[in-house]
Amino acid sequence: MRARRRIFGVTPVRLASSLVAATVFAAPAARAVEVSDPLEPVNRVIYGLNELVDVMLLGPVAEAYGELPSPVRTGVRNVLDNLRAPVTFVNDLLQGETDRAGTTFARFFINSTLGLFGLFDLASELGHPQHHEDFGQTLAVWGVAEGPFLMLPLLGPSTLRDTAGLAVDMLAFDPLAHASSIEPSIARGVGEAVDTRHRLDPVIRDVRRNSLDPYATVRSAYVQRRAGEIRNSRPGTADPRYESIFREEEE
Repeated sequence: MRARRRIFGVTPVRLASSLVAATVFAAPAARAVEVSDPLEPVNRVIYGLNELVDVMLLGPVAEAYGELPSPVRTGVRNVLDNLRAPVTFVNDLLQGETDRAGTTFARFFINSTLGLFGLFDLASELGHPQHHEDFGQTLAVWGVAEGPFLMLPLLGPSTLRDTAGLAVDMLAFDPLAHASSIEPSIARGVGEAVDTRHRLDPVIRDVRRNSLDPYATVRSAYVQRRAGEIRNSRPGTADPRYESIFREEEE
């Protein structure tokens, strides 16, 4: 996505998986950044409730998921990424990124056919690297300010702009949102949450042990990560430490 001069197809549970990364990828040594957070007292309460859900439910489920063979987990991840391609494609076009839109279309076509409905990521092997876009990023490219920071129940950190973008992606761009049944969307969302939570488990544990104020660190890290996504990881003013800590570890 092109950056303007200013700088986790989704369902609510799907966003939870993508935002698990934002919630846990925090470096204790990284400096804080200025973030508009007028609802901080409420946000901190919601953050605590989200942590409780993670400890009581999502964490244990992700641990059990980790016992599956690695090829199975890789296949799950590939299918989930392929299902997200239509949303990325539409937002590529809305951002004027025609080359990236072509890459997204090629990935979806190749992986949906030769890759057996996305089970195998053959597109990457053929020179079509993966990337993700959402309408929150599109709004940023159009110059919409991020607005106040929000900690959403179950979904994790966000901003007013990203929350509005999520609604548009869900209602307008996600093909599964128009399916006759809600079960496919629920299954995909749960899969996203569990898979992402499993892969980020070492970072989650590290943050809980070492961060003096996990909420403040998560807040700063989320804003920095989104800035990097808006620039498509091109150099900018954001602290590079925040951008690097949001890159998910490879299997």
